[in-house]
Amino acid sequence: MKAIFIAYDQAHQENVMEVLSRMNIKGYTMFEQVMGAGTKTGDPHLGSHAWPTMNSAIITIVPDERAVTLMERLHELDANNEMLGLRAFQWSVEKEI
Repeated sequence: MKAIFIAYDQAHQENVMEVLSRMNIKGYTMFEQVMGAGTKTGDPHLGSHAWPTMNSAIITIVPDERAVTLMERLHELDANNEMLGLRAFQWSVEKEI
């Protein structure tokens, strides 16, 4: 099993949810308002007067073979909308109860 953490500009919300829906990924936890700044490019998303935009984040646990496809689809989504920003990270899950 793999844990996939997705942090993205809130403008990506519908697109990220569509990827999960099309892959029939039903289990996830969403963090609706997340502050942060990317390590590569882009403006901070801090919800302040100076930096008013915000991010959202989702974590989902999927089988190893589905993780590959999910990461590929998220990469495509980011590549098609580079100015919005989307990052996805993958970890191995040691135990599930």
